Amino acid sequence: MNEVQYRYPEAIVSGDWLESHLDDPDLRVFDCTTHLVYEEGSGQPYSVVSGRADYDGGHIPGSGFLDLQESFARQDSPYRFTLPTVAEAANAFGRHGITDGIGVVLYARKSIQWATRFWWMLRWLGFDRAAILNGGYDKWLADGRAVSTEPSRYPAGRLTAAPRPETFVGRDTVLKAIGQSETCTINALLPDLHSGRSSRYGRPGRVPGSVNVPAASLLTPESMEFVGSDKAQEAFAAVGAEPAKRVIAYCGGGIAATLDAFLMHQLGFRDIAVYDNSMSEWAKDETLPIETD
Repeated sequence: MNEVQYRYPEAIVSGDWLESHLDDPDLRVFDCTTHLVYEEGSGQPYSVVSGRADYDGGHIPGSGFLDLQESFARQDSPYRFTLPTVAEAANAFGRHGITDGIGVVLYARKSIQWATRFWWMLRWLGFDRAAILNGGYDKWLADGRAVSTEPSRYPAGRLTAAPRPETFVGRDTVLKAIGQSETCTINALLPDLHSGRSSRYGRPGRVPGSVNVPAASLLTPESMEFVGSDKAQEAFAAVGAEPAKRVIAYCGGGIAATLDAFLMHQLGFRDIAVYDNSMSEWAKDETLPIETD
């Protein structure tokens, strides 16, 4: 059997590669960090803390900062990270220096899923020149690489959107997919949330019929790098996710699901969508079915 390979290795870059390309005038590098602070008894699954203070305290030289809640989520949504409109997202990326014809590297601290969320949003807009720094900022530091406190000076420009609307879906699409053998719905949350042992998002449980591939299981614990392509393929195959099927990935708020989606894209899956508001919406809506172990 031939060894499985990631299809787009240029979309996963190493610290060595990035260090040698930091002076490339056609490259933009961004810290995408957000923190979720879990608070028992608050009535909310978590509070959201921007990673701006971390960025200000030290970042990869020359890199900018993308604040998911500030500029890249709907401000009038009852959910934390709801997509803005195509025009709003394209304009926000353009203001930060992501423009037509340049390359982008995205990284985050503690959890690479914040970088994959932005990667998936750029894919949604039709931008295909983005990459993820494997291991993120934590590995960059562990490897002894340079950091800076100087702010980014990327010039603003224009990003031309060529949207892929199928890249994100809403609750109605997820509801219609229940019981459909041609669609595999994947929960990227941890097993206790999938099983219903935890009720963090409201009603405990999962979308009926969905299977569990936790985003955390797709990273190596020591370096927080992506697991190898063979291991990733095994994880998805074990739950019945195949490249020939349509796949819908969800989580708590459409963040961790993008890590699953990113690696399925790397494995050659062609029909992948992320449920944008995920369990933040589903678990609170009593009209929607839910399932537990």
